[in-house]
Amino acid sequence: MILNFGSINIDNVYQVLRFPNAGETISAKGLKKVLGGKGINQTIAAQRAGAAIFHIGHVGEDEWILDQLSKMGVDKKFIYSGAGVTGHAIIYVNLEGENEIVLHAGANEEFKHEKCDEILDEFIDEKPWVILQNEINLSLEIAIKAKQLGFKVCYSAAPFSAESINKILPYVDLLAMNETEMKELQNSSDKNVVDFGVAMTLVTLGSRGAELYIHGEVIKQSSFDIKPVDTTGAGDTFLGSFIARYDCGESVKSALQYASGAAAIQITRMGAAPAIPTYNQVEEFLNEKVQ
Repeated sequence: MILNFGSINIDNVYQVLRFPNAGETISAKGLKKVLGGKGINQTIAAQRAGAAIFHIGHVGEDEWILDQLSKMGVDKKFIYSGAGVTGHAIIYVNLEGENEIVLHAGANEEFKHEKCDEILDEFIDEKPWVILQNEINLSLEIAIKAKQLGFKVCYSAAPFSAESINKILPYVDLLAMNETEMKELQNSSDKNVVDFGVAMTLVTLGSRGAELYIHGEVIKQSSFDIKPVDTTGAGDTFLGSFIARYDCGESVKSALQYASGAAAIQITRMGAAPAIPTYNQVEEFLNEKVQ
């Protein structure tokens, strides 16, 4: 069982030949409006990887986003609407599939202490994983409450804030970062990644795969040789897929391989959440690629 207290965004994805320079105006070659947000991307990835997961999130008075959540099969029991504007992102994607992103939190900052505590208490018998990111408010408070109840906490250190991360680390069981975030955290704390005091640290390395630091060991997972179309949401897909397969009882190595396959497929498609593959698609891909 997984509870994801996570962001829900509308992603406005602009296809560009290159990123604009400071003060420069360029023309976009295409525009897509899709469901996104670090939190909901992780939830959909975990759900499609076979996990039992509930998403806890906030959106504005926006029927479009609610319809998209329904189409994605997201259980809306803990999705609350009407709190300001829905969070959204402006995303540039260049010819190489790389991206630049500007976020507006909107309703993602409408989490309330009492309601979050009430939801956590509802699952005390299941002892679930709790997923958190920096795209919502109250991550620290939710992590503290979750640990008091004996739950396990997974935390994505993005958008990066050294102050926020250092405060929440004592309550985290699985820390997820990309390579840039890891280096920034090491520089801000004067600690090596193995000294963060977290049971598991997952570092995604883009085209070089990923590394999982666990029990003093480093488990490396290579990436698949895939030409990217859009890398938006690749890290979210990797983490959601990994924690889902791990929570379903697979070994760390097997869960990492599945996550790598899911992310490889996802980056060959435009958009974030809509591009996340199903379990059967990933299994078929792995059967073809892994000897």
